[in-house]
Amino acid sequence: MKNYSLRRRVLVTGGAGFLGSHLCDRLVADGHDVLCVDNFFTGARDNIAHLIGNPRFELLRHDITFPLYVEVDEIYNLACPASPIHYQFDPVQTTKTSVIGAINMLGLAKRTKARILQASTSEVYGDPSVHPQPEGYWGNVNPIGPRSCYDEGKRCAETLFFDYHRQNDVEIRVVRIFNTYGPRMHPNDGRVVSNFIMQALSGDDITIYGDGTQTRSFCYVDDLIDGLVRMMHNESGLVGPVNIGNPNEFTMLELARAVIEGTGSSSKLTYRELPTDDPRQRQPDIHFAIQRLGWEPKVQLKVGLKHTIAYFKTVLEGR
Repeated sequence: MKNYSLRRRVLVTGGAGFLGSHLCDRLVADGHDVLCVDNFFTGARDNIAHLIGNPRFELLRHDITFPLYVEVDEIYNLACPASPIHYQFDPVQTTKTSVIGAINMLGLAKRTKARILQASTSEVYGDPSVHPQPEGYWGNVNPIGPRSCYDEGKRCAETLFFDYHRQNDVEIRVVRIFNTYGPRMHPNDGRVVSNFIMQALSGDDITIYGDGTQTRSFCYVDDLIDGLVRMMHNESGLVGPVNIGNPNEFTMLELARAVIEGTGSSSKLTYRELPTDDPRQRQPDIHFAIQRLGWEPKVQLKVGLKHTIAYFKTVLEGR
């Protein structure tokens, strides 16, 4: 067993993405040596540009569907496009990233005896018939729909993690990430927070899919990263899966009004048909995270939106 109180060599796959770049920031700040791996399909060099030149940070362009031969103590596996627009662009590659990428990273963890964390997703619950969603719920997923490349890819990755753990004694941690937002979100990723903010700042109408009564729970990125780090470093024998997200639930209409208020926009609401397999409800049961990790989110939606809106203003100014 490694001493997890010491400075470590940490691999972050998908490290130039939205979540990955914030995780790299946290790990470097904590004094670790970080290897950021990204193929830049959805990640952006701008997200980690401020870290380049730091002696504790290294960047490697690499696709994890191919093996990677490095020496590390920890692996955070975040590599995979996470928004429907991006993961549906090349669904076969999305599935390969989740499944073959997991096999490659688990093989690396097995060889180096590294502890490895899988960034899974609330999408493994599908369109849930249980609300809120506890970790023991097996989900309601369409295996052949347009979202299946992501949903089923992540479900298969969880299977691989637990089989490597049982069969090869690989030290795993599995978290299921619920909707997360904050600075460095891709402005055109199609996710609801970035969509609403970009539309409001541009003075466009805000697009509501369905009647707007479907719900999501939004976790600010700083809270989410703290949950990942706590899960990686817990020494209680907890391997997961553990839900990491904010249990405060909002309808799409409530979110739209909060964005309009936060931006001072005069945007109106327009309505379109709900996309195929879009879940009606999404809310994490986080009792497990509270009890076992001592973690719960702290940043309220209004505060998080303020920081996120400020970031998107700089994006628009840069254009």
